[in-house]
Amino acid sequence: VQLQASGGGLVQAGGSLRLSCAASNPTFSIYAKAWFRQAPGKEREFVAAISGSGEATYYADSVKGRFTISRDNAKNTVYLQMNTLKPEDTAVYSCATPKRFTSAQDLAFGRVEDYRGQGTQVTVSS
Repeated sequence: VQLQASGGGLVQAGGSLRLSCAASNPTFSIYAKAWFRQAPGKEREFVAAISGSGEATYYADSVKGRFTISRDNAKNTVYLQMNTLKPEDTAVYSCATPKRFTSAQDLAFGRVEDYRGQGTQVTVSS
């Protein structure tokens, strides 16, 4: 499956961006999805995850209350609405889906192999 993220850009602190990630294979439309990010010189870190039905969501503490993950299974697309952005949110954001049907928590905590897509750059200026 191919995952294509889009929607990144340059924004001032306090601003908003909405990221999208479309999956190429419709089989994965009901699989859990997650967003991760990686800043220069840092490890990849979990941002947010959503269950296949969209009923369960999970967030990293650093983004809780500011970011919202959602999905449209008919479009096989997952979204990340990012509000009140901070300079420390600057990173390449990419989405992932597990290689087998499992929970969003398994995907979030790295307990399952996943497919990872090309990322989109988010830069927040102070």
